[in-house]
Amino acid sequence: MSKFKRRGAGAPERRSSGGCVAMWMRDGDICLQGYTRLADNPEIQTACLRIAEMISSMTIWLMENAQGGDRRINNELSAQIDIHPNRTMTRAQWMTAIVMNLLLYGNGNSVVIPHTKEGLLESLEPVSPERVAFVPVRGSYRDYRIAIDGRLRNPRDLIHIVYNPDPLYPWKGRGVTANLKDIAKNLKQAQATENAFMASEWKPSIIVKVDGLTEEFYSPEGREKLLQSYINPSTPGAPWMIPAEAFDVQQVKPLTLNDLAIKDTVEIDKRTIASVLGVPPFVLGVGDFNRDAWNNFVQTKVRAIAQTIEQEMTRALITSPKWYLRLNYWSLLDYDVWTMSTTLLNGADRGFISGDEWRDRLHMPPAGLSEYKVLENYIPYDMSGDQEKLKK
Repeated sequence: MSKFKRRGAGAPERRSSGGCVAMWMRDGDICLQGYTRLADNPEIQTACLRIAEMISSMTIWLMENAQGGDRRINNELSAQIDIHPNRTMTRAQWMTAIVMNLLLYGNGNSVVIPHTKEGLLESLEPVSPERVAFVPVRGSYRDYRIAIDGRLRNPRDLIHIVYNPDPLYPWKGRGVTANLKDIAKNLKQAQATENAFMASEWKPSIIVKVDGLTEEFYSPEGREKLLQSYINPSTPGAPWMIPAEAFDVQQVKPLTLNDLAIKDTVEIDKRTIASVLGVPPFVLGVGDFNRDAWNNFVQTKVRAIAQTIEQEMTRALITSPKWYLRLNYWSLLDYDVWTMSTTLLNGADRGFISGDEWRDRLHMPPAGLSEYKVLENYIPYDMSGDQEKLKK
């Protein structure tokens, strides 16, 4: 890999380890040692992974602009992209890697190399962000090159998906991880405080005062002997028998995590992470599941990222001006069986949906019900005056 001695207009952008913003965490008596990436934060990783897994489950449709409405095309190209885009991984793994690079590891950038053979698409290879650098063309803010393993390549020959464009270089993404740096630090500190509290030896629930003039009190062996003689009962639950002049027993209520208000702080930080990343709070374990919030999440955040991916893939892979790629997000919406069935049956009564289409949405095999039917009182508008009841 080539090396660059100075950072200039034509020098590649260098990344931190894993393509993430690095941070050192040291705070008070509980010191967080070492180098920690935002990608290692479980809350941030959970939110990004949930979005990636949802997009990976969306079917990729090859569509054609046709007279009377767009229609789906099934051919070798659609099968290549939607079923087996990569030789070494499944379609779900392939798309998950692309989205995780986009949201977390690549700071808002995800690069995919299209491999062709004899002019036909053969494979789509997601590139690790650690292998990628973005090089602005000297003297220009609008053009750039992508260095992969030190080799400069034209972005027109690659798939470069961008999330949250940089204000100076709009062709480069900057992600959202930088905004979560302090929140991730707080969550890491809360976890360290909780672990230190739970592992602490200094939280006895009972304190026994012993006469300091007792000879046994001066050595560990003697104190152990006193415990065995007076405190530890011979049978569980037996009462203690101790000299009143030598011992004084007090019960002490230990400090709990609720006293430290860690739970409230962690919940607020998780809600903030959910708000920045655009996921419902219950995805991070805060609050209860809400169907309306879930559907809004699908139709806004997930759909917006999916459209960014499908538009860039269309630009890089599709040559026909009438074709484009579309990710089907409708399958992610949460509807109960009764609502879905009722909606489809209403469409079937008007001739919009066939019986097999209804069965397919309810995960039932086809039954030869491909005919579209309508009720007898549904007639074209221009024939509304021909009804028998109006001829009188």
